Amino acid sequence: MNITIQEENGGFVAHLNGRLDTPAAIKAQQDMVPLMENADKVITLDCEALEYISSSGLRLFLALRKEATAKGGSIIIKNINDEIKKVFMMTGFYNLFTIQ
Repeated sequence: MNITIQEENGGFVAHLNGRLDTPAAIKAQQDMVPLMENADKVITLDCEALEYISSSGLRLFLALRKEATAKGGSIIIKNINDEIKKVFMMTGFYNLFTIQ
């Protein structure tokens, strides 16, 4: 799992690459600290190269959403594949986020 973060148009874009399973979520949580610190801005999670997400990965997304809500920011998730979309639909996450 690899996360690359770029500042873009006053917000941040995080490119998620690989499998966000339970072991990867520990490192991903550390990698997402800059997003948490800047949760008052628009944060886009580009999931084009995200192959899989576990409940631990979903928990990270939810924590980031909670932080953004508290700070007045927003989270946009884009380019999710069909499998991840199914997970989002089954868990109700699809309605919690702006999906593009």
